[in-house]
Parts: sequence; structure tokens; C-alpha cells
Amino acid sequence: MTTIARKNYVKFAPKGEDSFYDTVKDRVDHYLHSKGIAEHGNTLMYIKTAGMLALYFIPYLLIVTGLASVSGWLFMALWLTMGLGIVGIGTGVMHDSNHGAYSSNKRFNTLMGDVLNLLGGYSLNWRIQHNILHHTYTNVQGLDEDIDAGILIRMSPQKEYKRFHRFQHIYAWFVYTLMNLFWVTVKDYRQLLRYDKQGLLRNQKTTLRKSVIELSIYKGIYIAYVLVLPIIFSGMAWYMVVAGFVAMHMVAGFSLACIFQPAHVMETSDYAEPDDKRKMENAWAVHQVMNTTDFAPKSKVTSWFMGGLNYQIEHHLFPHICHIHYPKIAPIVRETALEYGIPYNVVPTFLGALVAHGKMLKVLGKGPVPAPLAHLKAVPVPVMAERKY
Repeated sequence: MTTIARKNYVKFAPKGEDSFYDTVKDRVDHYLHSKGIAEHGNTLMYIKTAGMLALYFIPYLLIVTGLASVSGWLFMALWLTMGLGIVGIGTGVMHDSNHGAYSSNKRFNTLMGDVLNLLGGYSLNWRIQHNILHHTYTNVQGLDEDIDAGILIRMSPQKEYKRFHRFQHIYAWFVYTLMNLFWVTVKDYRQLLRYDKQGLLRNQKTTLRKSVIELSIYKGIYIAYVLVLPIIFSGMAWYMVVAGFVAMHMVAGFSLACIFQPAHVMETSDYAEPDDKRKMENAWAVHQVMNTTDFAPKSKVTSWFMGGLNYQIEHHLFPHICHIHYPKIAPIVRETALEYGIPYNVVPTFLGALVAHGKMLKVLGKGPVPAPLAHLKAVPVPVMAERKY
């Protein structure tokens, strides 16, 4: 583990001999090798990549060339389709690439991961937030930024409670639609300032100045091609273009939240926190399983479009393995977890997972330390470590 501020990082318990993680890793490795399956992507992954990129860029070309100006309804429908394309590229292409799971070629992984920069994001920030913080400190308040939606939504029992949170199970779904708009406008800059103070940019061998300049260039290119060019060439009024842009990101924000939040913000999640010495009770791998939920494992359509992120337990244990293989290794992970007495949480359907997530938001909105999570105490936890997988 690479330490950023040694006094403040959280340390997981040692995995011990004959550990769950060693066992499940050996079993998964043996399965893949015995079947001649490489950890990275295959032809199905390349086909998916082409399809997801087309879902975003073909509607864009129809818009920017003016071919969609024949109908306002068609024009807006294409923007909405681009929103789905953002989701597909994000979950099915960029996500694996930034984990190094798409290809054995590091440069190609970087290239495909940087596609995020063309969608209004910033791959450097994404890798820090997701790969380092979320995948190491899943559901640990103050460390996992994926459960920090600002003051409006309380996704952790340790987060400060506000009276309006009692309505969050109702209004959170609208807030989710705004998350992408916040991301492409303000969030990336705020993250860079925070990561610089925490030393996380230094760990990535970059500086705040360099990152801000790079980010601003990417944002400028993005605004130019996704807003300015359509305003000039689409043949539609500027306000229709802006409305399409907003609608696109509302679809993407809502969809991405509905994919990621039911994987962790659930009543079955452990939400463990460190003791006074910043030590966790469980080993890292056990913590991951106890704070993660799979859903819709039998739905091939769900798994295909969501980039296998309905198999979140498998993804958190094996982020270096391409999601194409998750359905194959899931039974191994489940059997091993149960063998070690570790809860393996699965919701049969996607709709059921959304309902369960909504119920958890309601639970978290009932009070400062809501039942059935009353054993969890609120303490601030600073961010300061990186785990190497």
C-alpha cells in the first residue's frame, strides 16, 4: 500500500493464511486457465465497443450535419440516444479500460480509457475517485466518494443527518438526473483542488497546474463539438441544442446512478468503519463482499448493456478481469464466499435492486443513526491511501 499521509490512512485487517481472497483468486485463476480464457477482452468486447461508440457518435453526426432538423422530435430523440451511448461507453468500454481489464496492451487501455475525455469527463479524476478511493474504501464515509452526493442525499449512516433527508427516497431520483451535468461543468475542477491537497495528484505524477490546463483543454474541445458545432450546423434553434444537451446528460446521469447505487447503498451493506487506530475489522476482500450487491444475474441484456456491473461483487474482487467473464466466475465467487461464511448478496432483478435501494434511502432518511444500522457510529474519516491491486 502506498501511503499519502501515514497518520490518516485506513488499514484493513491482514488477510491471514488460507484466506478467502487467496482461495477465491486461486479458484478463479484455475478456472480461467483450465478453459483457456484470457483475463482481458475478446471478440465480444470489440463488438460491444463498436456498438456503444456508434450509439453515441452516429446520432451526433446526424445532428451536426443537419439531417435531424426535419423534426424536433427526431432531434431530441437523437440526443436521448446519445445519453444512452454515454452510459454504454462508460460502463462497457471506458470502465474496463481504466481498470486495465480491456486489453493486455497498456497503451490501448489508456487510449480507450481516455474516451471519457470526449464525453465531458476527465480520466485522471475518474481513476483516482473510482480505482483508488472507491475500490479500496468501499462504503467508508469520508473515503469513498461514490457515496458522497453532497448535502442533498445521505447515502451512509455516518453522514451528517438533515431533516429534509426524510424525503430523499422521493427526490433522490431527480437529483440523480443532474449528476452528469454537475460532473461535466463543476465537479472535475473541484476534485482536482481536493486531490491536490490530499497528495493524490502527486501520486499520479502530475501537478495541479498541469491537470487544470489539461482538463480545461478537454472541456473546451467537448463544449466546442457537442454544443457549438450543433448550434452552427444542425439547422435547429440554439435553445433546442441546449435542451438536447441537458436531456442527454439527464438520461446519462439517471441511468448511471441507477446502475452504481444499488450495488452498494443497500440495507444489506455493512458500512463498517475503522477503530480509533484507523484499523478495519475485516480484510479488504471480505469488506468488499460485505458492502457490495449483485443484481439481475440471469439477465443477459442487463449484463451486456451495463458492462457486467450488475456483477459488482466479482468486479470489486477482480477489477483486472474484463467484465465479459463475470457471469462465468460468479458461481465460483458465490460458493467460496458462502464457504467462508461471508454474506453474498444478490437481488434477482434490476427493478428489485432499484426498489431495495429506494428503501435504503428511506432508512437513511429516518434519523441520525437509523435502524437497523444503529450499531454504526458517526466519526469523520480523512482520505489518505492508495491500494495497489
